[in-house]
Amino acid sequence: MDATIANPLLAFALGYALGAIPFGLLLTKAAGAGDLRAIGSGNIGATNVLRTGRKGLAAATMLLDMAKGAAAVALAAWLFPAAVQLAAIGAFLGHLAPVWLRFRGGKGVATYFGIVLGFALADGLGWAAPLAYAAAWLGMLALTRYSSVGGLTAAAVAPVAAFAAGRLDLALLFLGFTLLIFWTHRANLGRLVSGTEPRVGAAKHG
Repeated sequence: MDATIANPLLAFALGYALGAIPFGLLLTKAAGAGDLRAIGSGNIGATNVLRTGRKGLAAATMLLDMAKGAAAVALAAWLFPAAVQLAAIGAFLGHLAPVWLRFRGGKGVATYFGIVLGFALADGLGWAAPLAYAAAWLGMLALTRYSSVGGLTAAAVAPVAAFAAGRLDLALLFLGFTLLIFWTHRANLGRLVSGTEPRVGAAKHG
């Protein structure tokens, strides 16, 4: 197969394979905390892991979900430099819709941050974008104690930060990711509007 066709496909496949690793599910099963999909919202992300009462597992899930996004971008920048964005798309979609979990994955906030970080590390984005993402995420989480509000705010900031850094290509890519983040949080948005969204530490929803 011609490299001009093979490399983009390989970059996407690499990203998807990394993104689709369900760290939250694997960690909770390994720790004897049960099947994460039967707990709380059934989501495989760090917020739902926290509902098992295992703060360490939740932190590890978040870090590993970040790491897989960053690794996808960094590895693609090394192996397939012309197809880095396809690797990022693969990682993001892999997390949201892992084939081995019947396409029911996480909501993408931590993996999105990892992708932004990966572009800062390996593709010249600069550090302002991941710092802005982290500040918006953690700041709004601390202010409101709504995990969803922190994640949605961070997602909204990402394309703006990329545009401000002079990377229109990444601003457009991140805008697509942001729209998907809002879609994965559509139930959370409904609960925020109705006033029934649980704050961090609650035992239900996601």
